[in-house]
Amino acid sequence: MADIDATAPLLIPVADQNQVILTVHDDDSGSEAQDRPSQANGRNRNLNHNYHHISQNGTLLNSRNPFSFLGCEELTVPAPCTVDPFRNNTAEIDGVYEWAKIVICIPIALVRLVLFGLSLLVGYIATKLALQGWKDKQNPMPRWRCRLMWVTRISSRCILFSFGYQWIKRRGKPAPREIAPIIVSNHVSFIEPIFYFYELFPTIVASESHDSLPFVGTIIRAMQVIYVNRFSQASRKQAVNEIKRKASCDRFPRLLLFPEGTTTNGRNLISFQLGAFIPGYPIQPTIVRYPHVHFDQSWGHISLAKLMFRMFTQFHNFFEVEYLPVVSPVDNRKETTSHFAERTSHAIATALNTVQTGHSYGDLMLHMKASEAKQERPSIYMVEMARVESLFHISSLEALEFLDKFLSMNPDPRGLVKYHDFLRVLRLKACSLSEEIFAFIDVEKNGTITFRQFLFGSAHVLKQPLFRQACELALTECNATGKEFIIEQEFQDSIKPVIPDWKEDEVHKLFMLFDADNDGRVSKDDFLSCLRANPLLMALFSSSLMCTGLSGGSDRMLEEIV
Repeated sequence: MADIDATAPLLIPVADQNQVILTVHDDDSGSEAQDRPSQANGRNRNLNHNYHHISQNGTLLNSRNPFSFLGCEELTVPAPCTVDPFRNNTAEIDGVYEWAKIVICIPIALVRLVLFGLSLLVGYIATKLALQGWKDKQNPMPRWRCRLMWVTRISSRCILFSFGYQWIKRRGKPAPREIAPIIVSNHVSFIEPIFYFYELFPTIVASESHDSLPFVGTIIRAMQVIYVNRFSQASRKQAVNEIKRKASCDRFPRLLLFPEGTTTNGRNLISFQLGAFIPGYPIQPTIVRYPHVHFDQSWGHISLAKLMFRMFTQFHNFFEVEYLPVVSPVDNRKETTSHFAERTSHAIATALNTVQTGHSYGDLMLHMKASEAKQERPSIYMVEMARVESLFHISSLEALEFLDKFLSMNPDPRGLVKYHDFLRVLRLKACSLSEEIFAFIDVEKNGTITFRQFLFGSAHVLKQPLFRQACELALTECNATGKEFIIEQEFQDSIKPVIPDWKEDEVHKLFMLFDADNDGRVSKDDFLSCLRANPLLMALFSSSLMCTGLSGGSDRMLEEIV
C-alpha cells in the first residue's frame, strides 16, 4: 500500500478555475466550548472575513476585512431612498400660462406688497405696545396684553390675504386646551405659522436664530416662545422642561410644535423629533395641505424672496387645514416616547396619504453643503440622517464633517469617488492594506464609493465598542518614550509593520494629518481627534493592536493568510 502524505491536498487545483482559501480556527472542545456559545458564534460570523478569491494568475481579487480586529463585521449599506422630501416641484417658472399669469398679476402684486408691508408694520407696533413694560416672562401674558395682541392677529390674517390666501379651507376643530394642550403639525411653508398665530395664538417652540429676525422676532416673543438650539443637548433638555411646565398650566396658551424640525414639500413626512411627546400629554395632530397645479408653495430648495414673489403673482393660493382626533398616551401600559411619536406620525401620514421617511433636518444640511460645493445632484448626498443617528449614534454635525472630507475627494457628477482620490485625501499609500480599506466600504465592488458608503463605513467602525480602547492603545504604542506627544519617528515605527515599504515623505504626509497645529508633534488630543474624524485609519494600527490583545481573546483575532 502506498504511503499517504497527510499534508498533501486532497483536491488538486484546476489551472483555469478560481479557488477559495478558507482559514478555519480550531474550536474549543468539551464543556468549555459549551459554556461559551457566543464566542463560537462570533467565530462562525467572522469566518467569511478571512477568505481570498485567487484568480488564474494568483491575483488577489477580494481581501480580508481590515477592521476585524475591532470585532467589526462586514459592512452592509442599505439602498438609498429615492424620495427627496424637500424638493419643490415648480422651483422654476415653466409654461406659457404661468408666465402670462405672472405678467397679469404684476400690478396686483404691487398692491399686495403694500398690504403686506402695512399689515406687518401695524402688527409690529401693536406687539411692541403689548410687550411694553412686561418683564415677568415666566408667567402667562396678562389678559389686557393678550387683547391688544388681537390687532397683530388680525394683521396676520391680512398678511395671508396679501399672499393670495383669500379663503382657507378648514376641516375639524381644535380640541379644547384642557383636553389637548399640545398641537403638532406637518411643516411645509412659512404660511402655516402665520395661520396658527391668527387662529390659535399658541406658544411655539422655535430655533434661537428666529429671535434676531426683524419684526418676526418681536412677534414670536409675544407668543412666549420656547427657544431651542437643536445642536445643544442642554438646550433641548431645557426646552422639554419648559414644554412640560407650560403644558401643565391652563393659564398658558396651548403649545404648537412642528416635530419634523424643518419644512418639507408636503408630499412626504420626515422623522419626528421627540420634544412634543416626552411630557406625555394628549396631542392633537393637525395637517396642512397646499393643493396646486402650476405653483408648488412648499419652502423646499427655493429662496424666500422667490417664493414670496411667486405667491404675490398668483390669482389665488389654496391652503387647507385639518384638525385630526386627539392622540393620547396609553394609560393601561407603559408606552415609550418613541412609540407615542410613532402613533402620532402614523395618524398624520395616514391623513396625508403618504409615508414617513428617515430624513431629518440633518439631510437638509447635507443637501445645502453639497449645493454650496456646486455638486450637480446635491440630493444624492442625503442619507436619511434620522436612521443613521439611530444606527450609529453620530450627529448631523459629524455627518457634515464626513461629507466635507468626501467632497475633498473630488466626486464625479454621479457622486462617485475613485480609489486614487480616496488615498489622496486620507494620505494613504497604494498598497494591499489601502485596497482592503477601500474594498471594505466599496460594498458593490465596482471600484468607486458613494458618500453613503463612506459615511456608513466610517460610522460602522466608529461605533464599535472597542474603538475608543483601540485609540488609546494605538496612542500608547506610538508613544514609545512616554512623553506627552508623539514625534514623527515614533509614528513611523508604529505603522511600519502594516506597510513596510512606506517612504519617509509618504509617512510625513500622513503624520501631518494627525499634526493639527503643525508643530511637528502630535498631542494626545490631536491623535484621538484625528482617528475619530478618520476612523478608517485605525486599520494602520491593526498589527500592534492585535499583538496587545485588544479584543481580550483570540476568538476576535483573525489571521491573515498571504
